[in-house]
Amino acid sequence: MPLSTLQFNLTDYPPLSVLSFFAAAAYHRVMELSQPASVLVERLRAVGLRPTRQRLAMTRLLFAKGDRHVTAEQLHGEVLAAAIPVSLATVYNTLHQFTAAGLLREVVVEPGRSYFDTNIADHHHFFCESNGLLQDIAAEDLTVIGLPLPPLGTEIGRVEVIVRVHQGNR
Repeated sequence: MPLSTLQFNLTDYPPLSVLSFFAAAAYHRVMELSQPASVLVERLRAVGLRPTRQRLAMTRLLFAKGDRHVTAEQLHGEVLAAAIPVSLATVYNTLHQFTAAGLLREVVVEPGRSYFDTNIADHHHFFCESNGLLQDIAAEDLTVIGLPLPPLGTEIGRVEVIVRVHQGNR
């Protein structure tokens, strides 16, 4: 049922839960913006994650716009703009859980600065040091040759290349 057709009576809620009421209303509005909740629930369950309200809301925000790169701070801002009460620590924890489960790929562009990529296929990146923009490079557009042998007892899992660029004066 669309949120606009739901009827709420604030007198049914104790004064302390008025904020919870508005947070729940905002949450329901975000949840109806894209994929059906059942698709999101199945996506999380398929990788062994419990579909909590916060995880569902972040899943919707992350994957509703196609492939994208987002920092924890950017996602936290989107979550807050959607009036979903989530701490920055919860956003970080969720992004790391999604990465460990294979839903996201973490791209570390420098120590302490990571982006989370919704495109988990093999590919590489351009990173613009001037403005922080991260852009995909298709895997077939870059060839890496001459890899060293990995240390004894290990094997190469994948190769990720970050090409650092800056805005020039052309």
